[in-house]
Amino acid sequence: MKWFGVLGLVALSDCLAIIPLRKIRSIRENLREDGRLKEFLDKYPYRTLNFLDQHLPYQGVAHEPMRNYLDLAYLGLVSIGTPPQEFKVVLDTGSATLWVPSIYCSSQACAKHKAFNPLLSSTFLVSGRPVHIAYGSGKMSGFLAYDTVKIGGLVDVAQAFGLSLEEPGEFMEYAVFDGILGLSYPSLGLQGATPVFDSLWEQGLLSQNLFAFYLSSKEETGSVLMLGGVDPSYYHGDLNWVPVSKPKYWQVAMDSISVNGEVVACDGGCQGILDTGTSLLTGPRDSVLKIQKVINAKPYGGEYILDCGTINSLPDIVFTINGIHYPVPASAYIKKAHAHTCLSNFEQGVNNLSDTEVWVLGDVFLRLYFSVFDRENNRIGLAPAV
Repeated sequence: MKWFGVLGLVALSDCLAIIPLRKIRSIRENLREDGRLKEFLDKYPYRTLNFLDQHLPYQGVAHEPMRNYLDLAYLGLVSIGTPPQEFKVVLDTGSATLWVPSIYCSSQACAKHKAFNPLLSSTFLVSGRPVHIAYGSGKMSGFLAYDTVKIGGLVDVAQAFGLSLEEPGEFMEYAVFDGILGLSYPSLGLQGATPVFDSLWEQGLLSQNLFAFYLSSKEETGSVLMLGGVDPSYYHGDLNWVPVSKPKYWQVAMDSISVNGEVVACDGGCQGILDTGTSLLTGPRDSVLKIQKVINAKPYGGEYILDCGTINSLPDIVFTINGIHYPVPASAYIKKAHAHTCLSNFEQGVNNLSDTEVWVLGDVFLRLYFSVFDRENNRIGLAPAV
C-alpha cells in the first residue's frame, strides 16, 4: 500500500561528539536530571526508552523515536509554533514538503485530526501563497506559512510549511497521521520553499548533511530516525553506497530482480526509488504479475493471496543494486491476513512514463536494510538491519 507518496534525530549542536565519551549516560538518566522523564514516558512507551538506552549513544548521534503502525506507516512527532502544537507526521522520503491540517480546514479529515491554530502562535507568519499537493493516495489544498518547527531536540526557525484548507476523500479522513514531513530533494517540493531537512542543514544544526532510518518489523516501538549522523549499532557489516541516479526522489539504478539466479524483472537494469512513505514493493504491472506467478499468488478482491503454509518453501526475491544482492525473503514479502490466508506485499502501481522500468522499494525492503540518505554526496547507504 502506498500511503501517500508522490509517485504517484537529532544533532544536538554543530558537533556530533557533544557528549563526552568518557562518561556516557542513558536517556533515562539525562531526562531525569532535566526533570523531563515523566513527560517523555507519557509521550513514548516504556519499551521505546529501554530500546534507546541499549543503543545510545554513538559519538553524540541523537535519535528521534518513531511509531510503527501495523507495518503500514512510521510516524514521528513534530511541534509547530510558539508555544508548540504537536502533530503526528509520516516521515516520508518520497516527498519534500511539511504540511499539517489547519483550523480553517473544512474537510471531515481535518475534524478527525489535530489542527494547527495560527492564532495561538506568537512566531507565526503567513505568506498567503496557495499550496496544492497530490499524493498516490490522497491530496491536500491550502496555503503556505512560516513558523518554528521542532523535531526531536532541533529548533528550525521560520520553517516553510503547508496548512490545509481541504483534504478531500476518505483516505485522509481515516489516516493515522495528521500530516506529512517530506525528506526528499527540494526539487520535489514547493518552489521557493526550503524543506525541513535543508533548513536544518542551512541553520548549522547538523554536523553531517545526511539522515538515516532504522525501521522495526511488527514492533510498534524501536524505529528511529537519525539526523546528522549514523549509529552503526543498528546494522550489520559495512554500508554499501549507491549513487543517486536522479536527485529528485531518492532514486538509484538497479541491476536486476531475480529468483534462484533467474532474472524475473528489471532485466537489463531499471530504476528504484527508496520511499519510507510506501508500505509495499511496487512495480510495473507486467513485472509484478510475473512475480505473483512465481510465488503462486492468486488474484482475489483486488489483492493477491496465497496459502500461509507455503512461506517456508518460497524463494527469496533478490534485488541487485550496484552489484550487491539484497534478498527479500518470503517472511517479508508475505503478510498474514487470516488464519490460513496470506497476502502478497508486491503491488502494481507505477506507470512507466518512459522506457525505463521504475520500482518503489517501500517499507517491506527498508525494514530489512538500514538506510542512510547522504545529501552531501548524493548517495544512499544500505546494510542489513539488526
